[in-house]
Amino acid sequence: MINKLESLRLFFIAITTSVVLLSCGGSNSTATSDTNEPTWVAGEFLDDSEYKDLCESPRTGSDSNGDTFDDVLGTSMHEKMWLRSWTNQTYLWYDEVDDNDPSLFTVDAFFTQLRTEQLTASGSFKDNFHFSQSTEEYNLRTQSGVSSGYGISWEFVATSSPRRLIVQYTEPNSPAALAGVVRGDELEMIDNIDFINASTEAEVDDINAALFPSDAGETYNFVFTTLNGESYSVDITSANVELQPVQNVKVIDSPMGNIGYLQFNSFISSGQQGLIDGFQEFVDNNVNELVLDMRYNGGGLLAMASQLAYMVAGASQTNNQIFETTQFNNKSGTTNPVTGDTVQATPFYTREIDWDTYQFTSETLPSLDLTRIFVLTTGSTCSASEAVINGLRGIDVEVVLIGDTTCGKPYGFYPQDNCSTTYFTIQFQGVNAKEFGEYSDGFKPTATPTFDDELPGCNVSDDFSKLLGDESESLLAAALNYSETSECPVSTQLATSRLRTTENIGIAIKTPNAVLESIVFENKLITEPIQEPDTGI
Repeated sequence: MINKLESLRLFFIAITTSVVLLSCGGSNSTATSDTNEPTWVAGEFLDDSEYKDLCESPRTGSDSNGDTFDDVLGTSMHEKMWLRSWTNQTYLWYDEVDDNDPSLFTVDAFFTQLRTEQLTASGSFKDNFHFSQSTEEYNLRTQSGVSSGYGISWEFVATSSPRRLIVQYTEPNSPAALAGVVRGDELEMIDNIDFINASTEAEVDDINAALFPSDAGETYNFVFTTLNGESYSVDITSANVELQPVQNVKVIDSPMGNIGYLQFNSFISSGQQGLIDGFQEFVDNNVNELVLDMRYNGGGLLAMASQLAYMVAGASQTNNQIFETTQFNNKSGTTNPVTGDTVQATPFYTREIDWDTYQFTSETLPSLDLTRIFVLTTGSTCSASEAVINGLRGIDVEVVLIGDTTCGKPYGFYPQDNCSTTYFTIQFQGVNAKEFGEYSDGFKPTATPTFDDELPGCNVSDDFSKLLGDESESLLAAALNYSETSECPVSTQLATSRLRTTENIGIAIKTPNAVLESIVFENKLITEPIQEPDTGI
């Protein structure tokens, strides 16, 4: 299977307006044209404003927001020196970055090496989330609110032949759902191309075009094999799919009482009402245990993560408590090095938020007052999802993990545009009320937790033979059993059998840019504080 970053499954487009503004026009730069290359002196750093918006190829006109570009004529050395100073001022691990001569690199190559090379305890790179992309593409996709596609969330089991692509789930009322595609269906052919064994560049290009349609209205023929081995062919036309973050809300009758189950796929603003409705149903039905299915939730709005944690824990456990505190690099103190504002902790938010105005409403959120919660996880459980886990642990709510190790992203960014490119370099880390936030290797379910990033729970493989919310699906079944017995399943071989693959060779198909999907579209940072409602006084 592909690594955990490639397996992240986020497909939503949601980012706060304030973050978008940081990434495009409208900066405070006062740069004037300068075609004389600046000089690099090792260990000496000028303020990034000395180089900001001095571009080898400056843009003209206005961006998609109508803001005039601040670009003026400069050189590629100006662009590299800006990246160097910006990194030195704001990067979380600025003191672990080698100060190499920028003239030895292209702009892209210079940015790539402006990151720590330190490793985590598991041997992975500490910084797995360092990247850039075209500002035009970034703004287009993050400001659109919807994405062109079929409403399918894919499990990329193998990207080169023999390829394997399995449907994780479909969005309600999406083209795929209306065509009868369901969880567990496995892709066999696209437009008469053998998806599994296609070997030419032309075939793979056609497969990529079909899997990732650039516009609505594109029709392709798909052949799937169902769980019982039957094949079916269906034409599916891409559309602008609006996502439904909350699905499969149900109350399960068990020997331990009523257990709530809720599938939650994304911390985007449209998910707020679904969470409120779901938790109100749980309150009305006297739910005393909760299974929160975030196995495919790559993150999103930190404020909504705080709301969700409150709805789990309730007022008595969260009153005057910190949900998460943002920590910047060790020379910033209590000042945000990007905005210049004083750093303030995020509390547990108790009320509904008007996402158009960034104001609290007067509506108090429903809550369950639970002291324990079950969270279903995979390597795609990331960012704000992990913040919920960490925030609840900070106030001693027991979190039992069922599934696999989470993705490991306690970090966040302020996307920054310069000279047509938006850069993402880690600027902060979130810690809970106990000041713990070191889970860059992910939260791990284990029968006998020893370290701070290990939680009680069970390693259980994702089970594509059952629909999500089915009480016999392996992760949910394990949670229900653990609720009653505090024991893990004896074996999960049935669940893992469909994911066994042979050695993969040949040309790999494209996969979603996992970092882009989980960070750009679902950046957990809100750069403007939520305000009290305007009373007009």
